[in-house]
Amino acid sequence: MCLAVPMQVRKIEDEVAICEIDGVTREASLMMLDDVAVDDFVLIHAGFAIAKLDPAEAEATLQLFREVLDDGGEIA
Repeated sequence: MCLAVPMQVRKIEDEVAICEIDGVTREASLMMLDDVAVDDFVLIHAGFAIAKLDPAEAEATLQLFREVLDDGGEIA
């Protein structure tokens, strides 16, 4: 199973976004998306931003992840 994680773009350098969520920072290639800006939410998979997300949709997805982890579940 593959998992993509919503993250917020904090900085863009060339075609690489520095993304963050809950204190975790990752780099992601923007080569698959157009019109990504700082503060946008993107879906990150295997080092690539694969979709832009509406902020409400991103937060709802993150909340589900947090609930699973708070209940002792694992995301694998």
